Amino acid sequence: MEKIKQWAKKLKQNLLALYFAYKNKQTPLSAKILIFIVLSYALSPIDLIPDFIPILGYLDDIILIPLGISLSIKLIPKKIWEQAKEQAESSEFQKLPKSKLGAIFIILIWSLIVFIIIKKTFM
Repeated sequence: MEKIKQWAKKLKQNLLALYFAYKNKQTPLSAKILIFIVLSYALSPIDLIPDFIPILGYLDDIILIPLGISLSIKLIPKKIWEQAKEQAESSEFQKLPKSKLGAIFIILIWSLIVFIIIKKTFM
């Protein structure tokens, strides 16, 4: 149980560091786009796969978010990532707010899926 708590804490710390890397003017645009997507999804109050769906509901949190964080870190220059981690560790706020934009993003994805299903079914 302690390992899970440490993993969750590191995940939150990395999300906060991604936020600071996103704010850095020297972060490449490709990294900023991916960071935006990852943060929007991670901070969204709505999941792509709702948590009440057995097993699958938590897989997105266990797989998608860490994968997105990992890919984002690879796109960030090492010097900027180190600065972002330092900022995250010394930051007075340790929690990022929920993302309304992330919720809209998830709602748009679900709307697109429903639209495609309806279109394929009735046309």
